[in-house]
Amino acid sequence: MSYNHRGLALLPQRAAWQAETRTLWIADLHLGKAASFRALGQPVPRGTTQENLRRLGALIDAHAARRLVVLGDFLHGRLARSSGLFAQLREWRAARGDLDCIVVRGNHDARAGDPPADCGFTSVDEPFALNGVEGWHDAPPPGDIDGPTLLSGHIHPVAWLSGPGRDRLRLPVFCLRGREIVLPCFGEFTGGHAVDPRDWGQLVVTTGTRVFALPP
Repeated sequence: MSYNHRGLALLPQRAAWQAETRTLWIADLHLGKAASFRALGQPVPRGTTQENLRRLGALIDAHAARRLVVLGDFLHGRLARSSGLFAQLREWRAARGDLDCIVVRGNHDARAGDPPADCGFTSVDEPFALNGVEGWHDAPPPGDIDGPTLLSGHIHPVAWLSGPGRDRLRLPVFCLRGREIVLPCFGEFTGGHAVDPRDWGQLVVTTGTRVFALPP
């Protein structure tokens, strides 16, 4: 199940699918974040990079994607640069040799630097334009209502849902406003920013298995 908007399918797996170009768009992987925290002495779980790549590979394989576009913050920071992480990336790419992988540089990428060329990811400055979509890490506010779809990430949007029993649930959310779409972060162990529904035309929540639009 997906939510279709401006020619893109917003997927429960926190990604956008552009069928006409067979392109999968994601944002904010933050690979190596947990390792960076451990290097600073913080007790955080292991295996998040492996799990991120497993989920991403499964999504790409399920859609037979020809292209992957990561909208910024591919690596978390300088401390994320390790031989182990790059070895995982090379192995992951070797299993998908026909896949074109683009990284649109974000603010964390500016500090972390581009991945080594032999990892098979091409890094570019924002925006990356493709068939009526402009991919940004942090898109500027559009000056008018006409123009390409502005697809971005950066803010790690989440929404709080409240039930009649005073229970609350926080879920990743796609934020829609005019020709803007902000994706939830794809990476594990990344945190989230609670958005105000009044700031957006529509919020589309994902549970991981389905998406649904929140009532206005």
